[in-house]
Amino acid sequence: MTYFLKMDDPWIFILISIAFTVSIVYSVFFNKEKLIIRKLKKINSRSISQLQSNELAKVSGKALHVKEPLIAPFSKRKCVAHIIKIEQQKSSGKSNYWKELVNQEHFQEFFLEKGGDVLIVKPRKVPKNYITHLVEDRTISSGFLNDPSPEFQKVLRYYGIDSETLLGFNKTLRYSERIIEVGEYITVAGKVKWKEIDPDVFPEYRYSRIAALESDENQKLIITDMIEASDKRTTSSSVL
Repeated sequence: MTYFLKMDDPWIFILISIAFTVSIVYSVFFNKEKLIIRKLKKINSRSISQLQSNELAKVSGKALHVKEPLIAPFSKRKCVAHIIKIEQQKSSGKSNYWKELVNQEHFQEFFLEKGGDVLIVKPRKVPKNYITHLVEDRTISSGFLNDPSPEFQKVLRYYGIDSETLLGFNKTLRYSERIIEVGEYITVAGKVKWKEIDPDVFPEYRYSRIAALESDENQKLIITDMIEASDKRTTSSSVL
């Protein structure tokens, strides 16, 4: 016997309640931002001079470039990492959705400086040795009666994206940019390794060894610029 649910059926309310509860649990416990914050809360915060080999530690400090820094595609700011996304709004029947056109993530090795001491962080994309969540820095969009700015047009042309349809109407496009700017205060966690310094590579570094935060088979690097994850948040909370 086939059973059809009606709108006044109590099972409708139960199913809706279950779906709502699942969405809340997912947003609280499985959201990438929340996962990273929870992981970092379990890791001891250290000053660079306190770091011990092979310990899992987190350090907050200023990101500084090791080599020529990256340039963010839209804001043109110097950075050691940028994540960009370009999407186009599409229609499917009576509903709209966003189609991803570009999703790029670029990291380079960088120094982390705190209190005059520095360590080095080496993110690697293949195989990926880090997880990250960066705060959205810039967003821009275009669409009907909203022409893309000249700066946005340059970015679109670079990625081979036409801002207009065949009929000459503006496409509904949006761009987001997340970066770690040179000098930005961030938090990194990983396994500590002390490295011998090659004076030809780091001629201005005055010590023979430098601390590095690395990944291993059980622990990836964690990199974030969320203030909730930094020791600045801990300090301000303790003052309050």
